[in-house]
Amino acid sequence: MKLLILTQYFPPEIGAPQNRLYELALRLQKKGVEVSVLTAMPNYPQMKIHQNYKGKCYCKETLNELKIHRAWIYVSQSKSIISRLLNYFSFVISAFFIGAFKLKKQDVLMVESPPLFLGITAYLLAKLKGAKLLFNVSDLWPESAEKLGIISNKFLLSMATKLEEFCYKKSSLISGQTQGIVNNISTRFPNKNVYWLKNGVDINFYDVNKEIEKDAWKNENNYSNEDFILFYGGIIGHAQGLEVILNAAKKLEEHKNIKFVLLGNGPEKEKLIKLRDELKLTNFRFFDAVPKSEMQRIIMSTNATIIPLKRLDLFKGAIPSKIFENLALKKPIILGVEGEAEELFIKQGKCGVSFIPEDSEDLAKQILKLYNDRNLVVELGENGLKYVSENFNRDKIAEEFYNQISNL
Repeated sequence: MKLLILTQYFPPEIGAPQNRLYELALRLQKKGVEVSVLTAMPNYPQMKIHQNYKGKCYCKETLNELKIHRAWIYVSQSKSIISRLLNYFSFVISAFFIGAFKLKKQDVLMVESPPLFLGITAYLLAKLKGAKLLFNVSDLWPESAEKLGIISNKFLLSMATKLEEFCYKKSSLISGQTQGIVNNISTRFPNKNVYWLKNGVDINFYDVNKEIEKDAWKNENNYSNEDFILFYGGIIGHAQGLEVILNAAKKLEEHKNIKFVLLGNGPEKEKLIKLRDELKLTNFRFFDAVPKSEMQRIIMSTNATIIPLKRLDLFKGAIPSKIFENLALKKPIILGVEGEAEELFIKQGKCGVSFIPEDSEDLAKQILKLYNDRNLVVELGENGLKYVSENFNRDKIAEEFYNQISNL
């Protein structure tokens, strides 16, 4: 079977879709699937083309025996809607021509959305290459863009909605990252085959027994063994509502051993640094994003992970990917997400505690609950590893997905 994965985001970029698709591709390849990837020149989230790819319109490379085809993309650090659309459509166009002239016939074409506009390329290439179209939805666009205020132009929203409906109708299989996404699409398109393609974790990649590294990062960065470190690692964007963490940190200033670490890059970082300075926080530090290979030793130096999203109905079907690696390392989560994630990981899995999204008072309360009960921290951590091992193991997920695409 020949599978083409079409995505704007892929390693060496750092991020949730990049890791998820890469891990899935490796496992499918081990099962005998001939996997090719058509993606953009690496640039995310800094919005700068990586040094080794500058000035290139096309390149072909291999990554752990995966065939990677990279196409030119317009990149700008401007936050305007024009720049954003140029970024999306430049890859829509370049990916079509690279796919048309550089790739052979395929059996299945899997496209990652968002960006939704890449569905145009996917549909045309699937026709051209004789492939079944598999539309993978990790975020419901344009619904998310509208509710987050990213796109407000009614004409653009109308056109995007029509494109979304077109892509679903033309797909042989639609997969969604969460049950909420799957239910949304299934309700609107009851005659389509919709499948829950879970995100998950490579249990074998993480080793919680590396005691020699347990506090290495903490010591390197001048934290004491008495410090109780609350961690956030990931994209610093609009959806996360990360102000809640800084405001909670302000409320907990009197507890000198409670410290906050925010690691990552993104469009909201400068604003949050300014907020930290305005609040005169001495218990809060920012760190730049690091490769996945370095995350384990950092997480192992922390005590719990805060995972927030803004309080929108839209996010009641969201499962933030950062949940998985923290639970695999026995770190309890402090979850500020209502709906599906809370039901799975707090109520069913008992992997942490939850707080009301965007409520810094409630977040501070939950932090103190863990700070004052270290036995609970250990118990929740043990529960987390057990729960993701049984329910969100990437090997099992890839096996089930392989069966789905084989049936196409």
